[in-house]
Amino acid sequence: MQISTTRTEQPVADDRLTEILANPGFGTHFTDHMFTVEWTPDAGWHAARITPYGPLTLDPATAVLHYAQEIFEGMKAYRHDDGSVWSFRPEDNARRMVRSSQRLALPQLPAEDFVAAVDALVSEDQRWVPDSEGEKSLYIRPFMFASETFLGVRPAQHVTFMVICSPAGAYFKGGVKPVTLWLSEDYTRAGRGGMGAAKTGGNYASSLLPQQEAIGQGCDQVVFLDGQEGNYVEELGGMNLYFVHADGRIVTPETGTILEGITRASIIELAGKLGHQVEERKFSIDEWRQGVESGDIVEIFACGTAAVVTPVGSLKWQGGEAPAPASTDLTMRVRQSLVDIQYGRAEDTFGWMHRIC
Repeated sequence: MQISTTRTEQPVADDRLTEILANPGFGTHFTDHMFTVEWTPDAGWHAARITPYGPLTLDPATAVLHYAQEIFEGMKAYRHDDGSVWSFRPEDNARRMVRSSQRLALPQLPAEDFVAAVDALVSEDQRWVPDSEGEKSLYIRPFMFASETFLGVRPAQHVTFMVICSPAGAYFKGGVKPVTLWLSEDYTRAGRGGMGAAKTGGNYASSLLPQQEAIGQGCDQVVFLDGQEGNYVEELGGMNLYFVHADGRIVTPETGTILEGITRASIIELAGKLGHQVEERKFSIDEWRQGVESGDIVEIFACGTAAVVTPVGSLKWQGGEAPAPASTDLTMRVRQSLVDIQYGRAEDTFGWMHRIC
């Protein structure tokens, strides 16, 4: 893929950038440039370019606005102490986007082009990558959408893939704290044969109402059960779950209707190296409640790109509550091990890190 570059004539001033990186928040500030490449059946992927960051001009009949044919990824770039910049398992994000493309009837961007696009943009805007203090990073958002102007239910014949970046601060400003969960008994995130395993905006849109319900009940996040029996734990609105048993076993809900998280897969490998057997299987809500009550479940944690790993506290539902497990020891050990690899403080024996510049 040949990438042309048109640099902005108005980059953010150095003093202003210093202010932003000191307290970047999340998803609020964006770098000077963006990456774009387009697809049509005749030309394939073409016109790959880095241009100044700016608004898009879309026709009111642009297909994505009506039929939600779009997918995205979420990943980060990390600055190591020597000033170099690295990403974490970008090939896995690329492969997951291919799977999402297949489910949403979108063209597949080759994994090597996905990685090249991310590398090119991050290299161009590398001054936006914060130092590692306080777990700061550069959040990277690749996304693909149906950009053809038409009204009709069919796969789009013009598709756009873009990458934008945004500096991000620590997910937990006051330190890592257990999140309280609300059990959604009226809504499901996905069903068999649906889009649950694809990273598409519709999955997140459907989680917003139950998430509002969770907040209204004084909880941080919502947890969903399967759509077929309403009995098996799936995932949170945007994070995967793990249950640590007293004998050291770790259980995580099996995929199929849930997103195959990159952090999820990494923890499975990391936990195995730490001596823990990890089971991927169906896990019922009763097993959760009874396991906490009996003391068989000693820790619960969740993971995702933004939060990395977070301990889970109490689980609430209409008329009941399961208390928080007693320990967070393994949770914090796994979290620290993963973060240390990402920021270059520990040896990457898995080959997960990819140097960008």
